[in-house]
Amino acid sequence: MHYAFDDDQEAFRREVATFAQRVLAPHYQADDRAARMRPELPRQMAAMGLTGLRIPERFGGQGADAVTTGIAAEEISRADINACYILLIASLNADILVGNASDEQLARWLPPLAAGTALSALVLTEPEHGSDAANLSLRAQPDGTGWRLVGEKTSISVGMSADTGVVFARTGGPGARGVSAFYVDLNDERVARTALDDHGGRAIGRASLHFDGVKVGRDELIGEEGAGFVSVMQGFDYSRAVIGLMCVGIAQAALDDALQYARTRQAFGGPIGRHQGVAFPLVEQATRLAGARHICYEALWRKDQGLDHTVAANMAKWFAPKTAGEVVHQALLTFGHAGWGRDSVQGQRLRDVLAFEIADGTAQVAKLVVARHLLGREFAP
Repeated sequence: MHYAFDDDQEAFRREVATFAQRVLAPHYQADDRAARMRPELPRQMAAMGLTGLRIPERFGGQGADAVTTGIAAEEISRADINACYILLIASLNADILVGNASDEQLARWLPPLAAGTALSALVLTEPEHGSDAANLSLRAQPDGTGWRLVGEKTSISVGMSADTGVVFARTGGPGARGVSAFYVDLNDERVARTALDDHGGRAIGRASLHFDGVKVGRDELIGEEGAGFVSVMQGFDYSRAVIGLMCVGIAQAALDDALQYARTRQAFGGPIGRHQGVAFPLVEQATRLAGARHICYEALWRKDQGLDHTVAANMAKWFAPKTAGEVVHQALLTFGHAGWGRDSVQGQRLRDVLAFEIADGTAQVAKLVVARHLLGREFAP
């Protein structure tokens, strides 16, 4: 099997890594303290082509494959995992739109996303319906030739800054087949936003959104009425592997710092890396991290080959965040008291990475999907 990136992918990886370390890394901790997204960030990402990776070239994007998108996610997250939310959501929404919207709709919606002039959100989760998204309550009430959106969404990443959103609402009866997707202007005066005060990921502006009769027409409907839930679930198979690589990226940065500290920190007559109690835990975490990285890229490679990638993507979704949390935790312990201060980047990394054990579905949901594939639905939970 061939495990290396090709020449173009490797050149792209180096370019993104340079950008991330030069432009993003210096702001990582300051943006967390400010608990806000810098307004220039989407355009900076767009200037590198990172918001349009999954957008076809005819609509202003790069038309990149899934593996290339994963490469970008890993390298950005080494420097600033919160900035990578912009890439993640842009890529997920682009896949949903390209797979379901008309050419006329794509010509209106995709160029601003690629250019970074419109920041988009995925608006799915509700206060009473997180992982049970098929039973969401936000209603699209019939109104003339269109609908009015009424209800609340919560835990919306970049919700405080997003200009547009792929919004999922109930147009029909109960269950998944009653859910439709709309592309909505979130700057409408009938959308109220409330910022959430989080332990980590503070720079992304997670929010609750209240829709008080926002009008949407047929030309904002994505795909067929009642097909919204299917479209987002198909997108999640892809985004879960990208999330895995975001976690791998931040964990690799933490591990690299811990390894360097183990070389330079002197105790008991030499560098602490000479002691098995320091070295062996780092070796164990490096091994687990390598495994997580392979699962993530396998899922993206399978997507690019047109192969079923559901099992690999969901394995990546539960294993990579859990592994990354353990890696960052061990890295912090390697620094000892020096890693525990509020000014320590290791402490912020630990707070930030833990969110991904929740985002885009919990580990239990991912394991349920895998169990049904491995055992057969009739023999699984």
